[in-house]
Amino acid sequence: MAETAKYYATGHRKNATAKVWLTPGTGSITINEKSAAEYLGRKTLEMIIRQPLEVVEAVGKFDVLVVASGGGISGQAGAIRHGISKAIILADPELRPTLRRQGYLTRDPRVKERKKYGRKRARRGFQFSKR
Repeated sequence: MAETAKYYATGHRKNATAKVWLTPGTGSITINEKSAAEYLGRKTLEMIIRQPLEVVEAVGKFDVLVVASGGGISGQAGAIRHGISKAIILADPELRPTLRRQGYLTRDPRVKERKKYGRKRARRGFQFSKR
């Protein structure tokens, strides 16, 4: 692993996309030019994006730079986790089975269902009144 190496991967969840760059460093996580705590605002979302690094014991080894777009912050956190996992594999392909076992490499296929005609939303009908 070269010291000037930069590993790039994209992660997706719902309508969110995360472009992730991993570089050897001190362990700082920057999302859209803000710190992870400042951008996400919730400890649970911070835990979600750190999971792949904790599983492979690389918490202080990489600096993570993320450009997240689309969806909400929860979807973006899932996309960031997916992107970080894919970038870790580029850095060290031997970690693939570990991340695969945890389910971090699988793209969550659940997306919002389209609205149907004759309905208020995808499945909810219009309000019914007998009179």
